[in-house]
Amino acid sequence: MTDGELKNKFLPLIVIAGPTASGKTSLAISIAKKYNGEIICADSRSIYRDMDIGTAKPSISEQDGVPHWGLDLVRPDEHYSVADFKSYTIEKIADIRKRGKMPMLVGGTGLYIDAVIFDYQFGDVADEKKRETLNNMTMDQLYEHCRNNNIPLPENVQNKRYVIRNIERNGINDSRRTEPISNTIIVGIATDRDVLRSRMMRRIEQLFDDGVVDEAKKLGEMYGWDGEALKGNIYPLVHLYLLGQMTLGETKAKLATTDWRLAKRQLTWFRRNSYIHWGSADELRDYIVTQLAKSS
Repeated sequence: MTDGELKNKFLPLIVIAGPTASGKTSLAISIAKKYNGEIICADSRSIYRDMDIGTAKPSISEQDGVPHWGLDLVRPDEHYSVADFKSYTIEKIADIRKRGKMPMLVGGTGLYIDAVIFDYQFGDVADEKKRETLNNMTMDQLYEHCRNNNIPLPENVQNKRYVIRNIERNGINDSRRTEPISNTIIVGIATDRDVLRSRMMRRIEQLFDDGVVDEAKKLGEMYGWDGEALKGNIYPLVHLYLLGQMTLGETKAKLATTDWRLAKRQLTWFRRNSYIHWGSADELRDYIVTQLAKSS
């Protein structure tokens, strides 16, 4: 390993977390442009191809020349787990550093971010006690466990044995770090709730102006409405609108409610992480600059 490669290996990983519409992308791009960074998107919806408008995926113009990774990884009808994301991200961080760039992990999917910074371990662990615990859970409790841990349900969702095996194959085992991986700067955007609500409403209007109804209709025809990827975010609501079961105004109002609930869930998740440094976008920009100066 050359001196240059050794130096690049220790470029910090910058993590920017926050709820939907909090301004993560804008902050990340400003830091990336200043420090030659590349962004890995930690978003469980942006991984899907063809789902651009409804997931508020950053457009080419919004990316502003900064390389973005973690987008368009699989088709909406393909399975992609948090374990897959962690493996992808670890490899991408190493690749970014090898090229002398600053790796940045940016997004609102807390499980994706925690899997990387706390080095979650996945897979089938031979743990009879854990299996007994799963066997004693009701089907509803097993479904809730799968939702909370981003584990897709098997095709035979009514078969308890299948659901448990799926959890064991895809779930997180008890091996993980109690503190983040080294050389990591972790921040979270704290946004006034009224400002956040206002941004959400503007974004909702923008989604419809950009053609989310046509996108959803096309996705439903291509992949079917029952796929896991189309069960979240705006797409089920647009489906009801297309069926004539909701007006456009009702669809937008319902989306505003679901987006706000999502933001609260995201904040609840991130608040459990005591290693996140919280602040406004401007405060965090200064904080990151200061931390990078200390590490240089």
